[in-house]
Amino acid sequence: MEFSAIFIIIAIVLGLYMAWNIGANDIANSMGSAVGANAITLKQAVFIGSILCFIGAVLVGSHVTDTIRKGIINTNYITNVNILIKGLLATLGAAGLWITFATWRAWPVSTTHSIIGALTGFGLFVKGPNIIEWNKIIQVTISWITSPLFAGFLAFILFKIIRKYILMAKDPKKACRRIAPILVGLTFLTVICSILFKTPVGEKIGLCFFKNIILTLALSSLSISIGYFLIARSLKKGKHIESIFRVLQLMTSGYIAFSIGANDVANAIGPVAGIMSIIKNQNISSTVPVPIYLLSLGGIGIMVGIATWGYRVIATIGKKITELTNTRGFVIDFSAATSVLIASKFGMPVSTTHAVIGAVCGMGLARGLDVVDFRIIKPIIISWIITIPAAAITSILFFEILNFIL
Repeated sequence: MEFSAIFIIIAIVLGLYMAWNIGANDIANSMGSAVGANAITLKQAVFIGSILCFIGAVLVGSHVTDTIRKGIINTNYITNVNILIKGLLATLGAAGLWITFATWRAWPVSTTHSIIGALTGFGLFVKGPNIIEWNKIIQVTISWITSPLFAGFLAFILFKIIRKYILMAKDPKKACRRIAPILVGLTFLTVICSILFKTPVGEKIGLCFFKNIILTLALSSLSISIGYFLIARSLKKGKHIESIFRVLQLMTSGYIAFSIGANDVANAIGPVAGIMSIIKNQNISSTVPVPIYLLSLGGIGIMVGIATWGYRVIATIGKKITELTNTRGFVIDFSAATSVLIASKFGMPVSTTHAVIGAVCGMGLARGLDVVDFRIIKPIIISWIITIPAAAITSILFFEILNFIL
């Protein structure tokens, strides 16, 4: 294939650029609330988030990915492999550029929706509306509304429960000793389910659905028992309730960082793997293998993005929307993680970014309207709305540039 080496070089460069953007923008989803609640420092957040994202990308990142992320366009309409390669390159460039702009503005946006928008623009430009799987676009649009609302509702209810039955109880420490272990169990339940069900790790373990359920419940129950012992001992030593929730918050923040690496790395290296497969096999297949070195490159790109520019969006989520404590931070992380887990297991294309922002708002509203800065929320929502059209238009421009150059 003519220009094959050039295509691969450009693909790897753009894939790394996209991974860098994922690290710069998405790290706030996991570490923003922890920094805002002073559970960890910004430097610690960068270090912890980088390591966990890399581990998630390499160990749990899918070794098989869609040629076209989320099945947004029907590749049966494209017979010329050169056109598809240029389209995938344009997709990476356009999505990356939009996320760079959003990060510069300190807006938390969905990297997955950016890829979807770029693919949509390319598909419409080369083959018209028939190539687009519009039911997928509708699902994404619905997720804009449902994921932040569900996470916000869950955060609202959970914070009300914690405030009423622990923070405002007659004996807060006694109430914490009784209720907090249950929250430990629920946290472990969320993390274990996310690892065992419909993941490469779960497939390697090879347990059936029923055995996975038994294992999940057993480990969660064990965590409740251990949590009760550790929490009781900490409170006897004079530890404050917030210190208990600090540990829980760090657990949930770490889990979200791990899942970002595992799930979002495909947004960067999926198109790269697709291009390499097309060049090698001279045909277009619906799914392609992802070599471990590509997962590692994606993980490295995410780490660099976190280390160099991750602080911008972390400040928005952790400091600007509402005041956070460890209790509030735990509520945000747990609600966002739970809502994303439930939706993803049902095959809904939700955004962790949208869920986290919804959880921040829901937790804030549980304390009253006046504690949420809606001046920060407004431009964030606008950025969500324009993500798909902005990425689509940019993708068309990138595609035309590639056509002209190559």
